[in-house]
Amino acid sequence: MVMSVRSSFRSAAVVLLLAAGGTGGGAQSAGQIMRQAEADFLAGRIEESVAGFDQVARARPDAAPQFWQRGIALYYAGRYDDCRRQFEEHRIVNPNDVENAAWHFLCVARGDSPEAALAALLPVGRDPRRPMREIYEMFRGRMSPQDVLSAAGAQAGARFYAHLYRGLHHEAWGRTEAAREEIFLAADARFARFGGYMHGVAVVHRNLLDR
Repeated sequence: MVMSVRSSFRSAAVVLLLAAGGTGGGAQSAGQIMRQAEADFLAGRIEESVAGFDQVARARPDAAPQFWQRGIALYYAGRYDDCRRQFEEHRIVNPNDVENAAWHFLCVARGDSPEAALAALLPVGRDPRRPMREIYEMFRGRMSPQDVLSAAGAQAGARFYAHLYRGLHHEAWGRTEAAREEIFLAADARFARFGGYMHGVAVVHRNLLDR
């Protein structure tokens, strides 16, 4: 859950980590399974994606905390307890990421309730990306969705993340029409180069809403 260039770098780093340790079926196959799981998710093949991520996580439990992509896939597969655990583990290796805390909130909100998610909100360090501080405070209940959009300003990348997490936050609290509007904005093609993998997540979510 990082900006597009860093997202590509992190995905590549995970593949290298997997290649270094192997999976018993050959080091290269682990990277291939990981890439296929990501491709499956972005194509809307949620169950196939989760199966791939699970396969690599079982084979390389030492690397599994890195797999934030798996956590997102688990969310859309409805495996909310597993989703919650994935983001709790990811915090160990990425403690400053506001998006990790947000997705943890979403998993708990779906599996239990928004109130339980608020009580269980993960702490984060300093995430310098705009408007991540405001996004965190929105999930914390101390800022409004409008505050997030205002903090994003005119910067396209910041506005993408504002729309995405405003939408997800609205959905968690049952504001379905507001959520739909924001998710459709986040999924717009003009944000593709700014959102990277996360823009793909927005597209998947939009497509699910459109069924």
